[in-house]
Amino acid sequence: MLVVEDEPALLKLVSTILQNYGYTIFQASNGVEALKIWKRRRDEIDLLVTDMVMPEGISGLELAEGLRSDRPELKVLYTSGYSADVTGDDLELNEGVNFIAKPYHPSALARAIRRCLGGEADCPSSTGEIPLYVRRPARYEFARRFP
Repeated sequence: MLVVEDEPALLKLVSTILQNYGYTIFQASNGVEALKIWKRRRDEIDLLVTDMVMPEGISGLELAEGLRSDRPELKVLYTSGYSADVTGDDLELNEGVNFIAKPYHPSALARAIRRCLGGEADCPSSTGEIPLYVRRPARYEFARRFP
């Protein structure tokens, strides 16, 4: 799994949480670093977890599109401290399906990743209409109010 997050503390925290769930994690702090990792580890990465808004001129959406042009079956989970509307009309984002809003509870992140990897439901590997069928648990709501 490739985790791309420009906030160093959050990148470390997310990576540690996911490693504790048993995932192998490759970390990048921006799109440029992510592309370098992709060139070396492409065959080991089945999911991209990426912040939507990042420095260095490559957004999470652009990164995902570039990696999917190389490997269309790549699953993507987008994260952002902004609303899902940040993408405009280019991509439909649905909480818990292919998008998770920051701040999020570690278990909410783990559930979203399991869904993306096929553990509960499929995370879309292409843009298109995605039904909203996942509801946020009360614990997540509490975590958002009191980070």
